Amino acid sequence: MMNEINFVLQVGIPVALIAVGFVVGRTVEVAHLKRLDRAEGELSHIMISDMKRLPSNWHATEARLVTGTAVIATDYFKVFAAALRNLFGGSVAGYESLMSRARREAVVRMRREARSAGANIIWNVRIETSTITGQSRRGGVEVIVYGTAMRVT
Repeated sequence: MMNEINFVLQVGIPVALIAVGFVVGRTVEVAHLKRLDRAEGELSHIMISDMKRLPSNWHATEARLVTGTAVIATDYFKVFAAALRNLFGGSVAGYESLMSRARREAVVRMRREARSAGANIIWNVRIETSTITGQSRRGGVEVIVYGTAMRVT
């Protein structure tokens, strides 16, 4: 009887955490992607470019720095799936999704800041990323996006 209880504790709890991580993580991810789709549609009129110089026939006013940051945490299932992928090699789709969501969220936040400033373009956009890892090896990603917001005619 004691061996069965130990087995349940040693195997059942991690399996339950992985299952909960998958269900909750997937639900949160799908909801976040829907919110991002809506926000990107609302802000699509604000053009973004990584070019350093404006075309000579464009006239810009009211330039200011705008930023957007996002930190997205990973879930138990993504950590588990990544650990399995490390055994065999290859891309880790769960982490790619995490990076994509963080990047999109940071860009949306930057565009919102530009909209508040009355800008219609963000020029010289740059994206920086970093990973955040705690002692438990779970962590997340941080993305900062910045550029020069302007009103261009």
